[in-house]
Amino acid sequence: MVIERVGIVGSGIMGVGIAEVSAASGCDVVVRSRSQSTADGMLAVLEKTLARQVEREKRTEAEAAEIRGRVRATGELEDLADCDLVIESVVEDLAVKKSLFLELDRMVKREAILATNTSTLPVVELAMETSRPELVCGLHFFNPAAAMRLVEVVVPITASPDTIKAALAFVEACGKEAVEVQDRAGFVVNALLFPYLNNAMRLLEAQVATMEGIDAAMTGGCGFPMGPFALLDLVGLDTSLAILEALHRESGDPSAAPAAMLRRLVAAGRLGRKSGHGFYDYRP
Repeated sequence: MVIERVGIVGSGIMGVGIAEVSAASGCDVVVRSRSQSTADGMLAVLEKTLARQVEREKRTEAEAAEIRGRVRATGELEDLADCDLVIESVVEDLAVKKSLFLELDRMVKREAILATNTSTLPVVELAMETSRPELVCGLHFFNPAAAMRLVEVVVPITASPDTIKAALAFVEACGKEAVEVQDRAGFVVNALLFPYLNNAMRLLEAQVATMEGIDAAMTGGCGFPMGPFALLDLVGLDTSLAILEALHRESGDPSAAPAAMLRRLVAAGRLGRKSGHGFYDYRP
């Protein structure tokens, strides 16, 4: 399986980042958004991102122009029909993703691989919505996709060895480190990370320390690049809630039962950096 043309469904932060790294690997990329206007907005974000990289001398102007030239945006799912690989990066909702995979299976060429960027949902359930379960896998990029080196290549029991081999080759062509993981809630990173983040919220609820104090303790005492509350805001509190719910549902581990304050913040629309307000306030 040779992957030369990549489709991405979703034009949010992750969609833009995956588009950039896919195009930088030499692939032609089509990003599908819900409308042409949001698709055009995605291209504007990509152009700003590439311009910043040129300013910081991380890319040359020629490299940035080449990457931008390989990416186009659309509001139509049908425009992904000829892609060799389609990566879904929409909301972390299993019903939404199942419906999308059903549509993709009908529209994308029969030999194409369908992948999900889910961080914790069962890939096998998405595979079984299609007529090609052997061609479905997970490609879990991390945020920000351009900077983070790791991609978890998730192997559902339905995937063929050739599919996983092609997925691993694609990740390596993107300059990323591929780790092959089995299809279980949280995979490796989130299965270890989110109980820690949840326990940080419980410490705050118990008033063991302030939010700023807990963040400072983990950066200064453990050498982490950011504290748990800054990280939760970066990931997105709605995404974090969905991950913890999936972990708790599959494992029954009490440490994965979402902290009450997380549910309240999500209900209030305080989702972190993307909404301008989460645990911290990012509004101008």
